[in-house]
Parts: sequence; C-alpha cells; structure tokens
Amino acid sequence: MPISSRSEEVIRLEKVVKIYRVGEVLTYGLRGVTLSVKKGELISIMGPSGSGKSTLLNMIGLLDRPTKGRILIDGIDVSKLNDKKLAYIRNRKIGFVFQQFNLINRLTVLENIELPLVARGIPRSKRIPVAVRALLTVGGDKAWLKKKPNQLSGGQQQRVAIARAIVGSPEILLADEPTGNLDRASAKTVMETFLKLNEQGQTIIVVTHDPEIANCTRRIYLLRDGLIIKVVDPDPERCIVNTVK
Repeated sequence: MPISSRSEEVIRLEKVVKIYRVGEVLTYGLRGVTLSVKKGELISIMGPSGSGKSTLLNMIGLLDRPTKGRILIDGIDVSKLNDKKLAYIRNRKIGFVFQQFNLINRLTVLENIELPLVARGIPRSKRIPVAVRALLTVGGDKAWLKKKPNQLSGGQQQRVAIARAIVGSPEILLADEPTGNLDRASAKTVMETFLKLNEQGQTIIVVTHDPEIANCTRRIYLLRDGLIIKVVDPDPERCIVNTVK
C-alpha cells in the first residue's frame, strides 16, 4: 500500500466525533473536531482533564476510530481502513512518545529502539546503525545501548523513547504528556530535543497540561468538552527552554 505526500497538509480531521457507550450511557470524547496540521509544524494541545486531549491524539495516531467524521493522513482517508492497513500506516508514518515511556525493561536500550524496525522485517545488521544514529540524534549516549531502561534516569529513558519513536523516520511524531513524569531540568532537555527535531523538519504534536511546554510550540489548541474552543499563539519567553536554567 503506497503512501506518498500529495500536499503540505499531513493531517486533517473533519468534524470528528467520538462517542463511548457503556450500557445505555453515551459519553462524548470529541464533539466534532476539525483540525489541519501541515508538514513541519510543531503544535500543542491543552485542556483540563477529560477535555478530550488523549482521545484526539488517539484519533490522529490511528489507535482508535471516529464515530463520525473523517481523518486524512497525507490525503488518505484512513477512517474506514481495516486494521492491517492502519497498522501499516502507523508503523511507517507515526511515532509515539508517552508519559510512562513504555520501554520494555527486559530488553536493552538498543533492543527497545530497534522495535519499530523489527516490525518492518529489517535485518539486525541494518537495524543497529539506524538505532544508534537515532539515539545520538536525541542527545543520548552510546554507553546506554547495553543497559536496561531501569538503569537510566527518567530523562534518559524519555530520550530513549523518543529515539524509538523516530528510528523509522516517521513523518508525524505524537507526544502524550511527554514531560509529565520528569523534573524540570529533564523536561527542558526533552523539549530541546523536540525543538531540534522540528528544526530538522519533523512534524510534532504535543499534548500537555504544562504552559511552559506548550509555549515552546508554534501554535496552541485549547480543548474543552471535546471541542477546540480557541487557537492561541505561544509566548516564547515562557517556554521551559528559556525559563529553566
């Protein structure tokens, strides 16, 4: 299934609704969200707990399906694709970074970073140099490669998680509260990594509750009750990169 960029718009959501049903009770996760993200953008999504932030990210990341509306990735309507085709697109087009890191402690750092390439059937001899390069790109150290994730600090683990997310050169990087479990110095380092990747052309969407993280991005979407209620310009002076010494 070929995937090619046919426009600068890499993500488009059109009136996306997500309804969860528990028995006879219906709960709206999203109430008709329309959103466009162009190649190379760095945006953030903010909102109170329960506003739909993670639901929206799951829609963009093809981890869940909309109840109504359309989602287009590089012009392809993915809303009704089968699970096999969705998995194909996720593996090649989207990288994920999570608050809990989601690293596998029984594997080494190198083996964790390699995982997306294993899923593609790439031989180990070719995976290793790509994985090492990804770790160095995010400011990691080769000395980490043979260690287990639980031998690293939280900030180091998150950089390993980012390396895993970018190792397959995905066009889109999605980060769900990527600094939520980190101290301020480590959070600054992670945000500096995202800014570096964005300068290299990486499209990045960050869900965060932290204004100092959101203010490092190029545009902030405010979500409430499953709707985008406002789009605001960030204040770079309040970016964590500039506020934490």
